[in-house]
Amino acid sequence: MARTGHPRLRRVTVAGLLLAPAAGLLWVPLYAGDHPRLAGVPFFYWYQLAWVPGCGLALLAAHLLRRGRDRPRDARRCR
Repeated sequence: MARTGHPRLRRVTVAGLLLAPAAGLLWVPLYAGDHPRLAGVPFFYWYQLAWVPGCGLALLAAHLLRRGRDRPRDARRCR
């Protein structure tokens, strides 16, 4: 992945990606209802289940944004 973009913007983006799933799941009044139903499953359950791949994608994106920061500039020096 190319190292582009402002470092502060990267940090803010990573923080947003990590905080969004927590905020979405901790704000219980948002999904504490029975309707709408999806294939007979109440909203409460399928909303939480939908966050499982969403959290994985958010963590993957945050990892990809941060992984270039910890590598040395010249990988040949580390061998």
